[in-house]
Amino acid sequence: MSIAVAVVGAETPGNVGTIARAMKNFGLTELYLVDPPDLDPDGEAYGFAGQAREDVLPNATETTFDALVERFHTVGTTAVTNEDARKHVRYPFRTPAELSDSLADVETDTCVVFGRERVGLTNEELARLDEVVSIPASGEYPVLNLGQAATIVLYELRELTVEETQHPDAIERAPEPEIDGVHEQFAALLAAINHPEGKRAKTERLFRRVVGRAHLTPREARTLRGVLRRASEYASPPE
Repeated sequence: MSIAVAVVGAETPGNVGTIARAMKNFGLTELYLVDPPDLDPDGEAYGFAGQAREDVLPNATETTFDALVERFHTVGTTAVTNEDARKHVRYPFRTPAELSDSLADVETDTCVVFGRERVGLTNEELARLDEVVSIPASGEYPVLNLGQAATIVLYELRELTVEETQHPDAIERAPEPEIDGVHEQFAALLAAINHPEGKRAKTERLFRRVVGRAHLTPREARTLRGVLRRASEYASPPE
């Protein structure tokens, strides 16, 4: 299953460029445009697209709404949901966070369809799409900029579209003997500063909780042990 993006009736070239950039950010490459504005290579669309100006945007396919419906499992986007079981056109709907789980089991190629800046997708268009997604926002002003809305939705789909992020793999936790060494050195510091004996056990437990939540890396554990050791030496210098 692949995920494409379609923009229907965009009025502002800059929004198309922003959506293309968001696609690039989150591992999508297939962009479809229905009734697009003029996308001048020297204009806003390419200016806002970042590196997506090199591939996503110039390779965008102009198509029709009918063609999208015929080819893809479609997901329409809307700000106003009319959440009422009697108003079935925009109900039920999913949030972007729920959409990733929903699409994980879809084997057919999928297209997320974004509508116009001012009116979004019409009820008639939404009625022809397979699913509806809506971003939870303030009830007083739920309408987001088209580019912003697309960025949020595509971000939530990243588990399906991004194989590897710029973030490092899970941080290596220091082995238990090194963690134990930190606690031993802390106990030695308490003794060196003559911390009240009756309070040492409780203080060590508190320190253990803090260190346990921190999940120290090997380097952090070694550094902390060194600092505690030097502090102990300064607290009880040799005679």
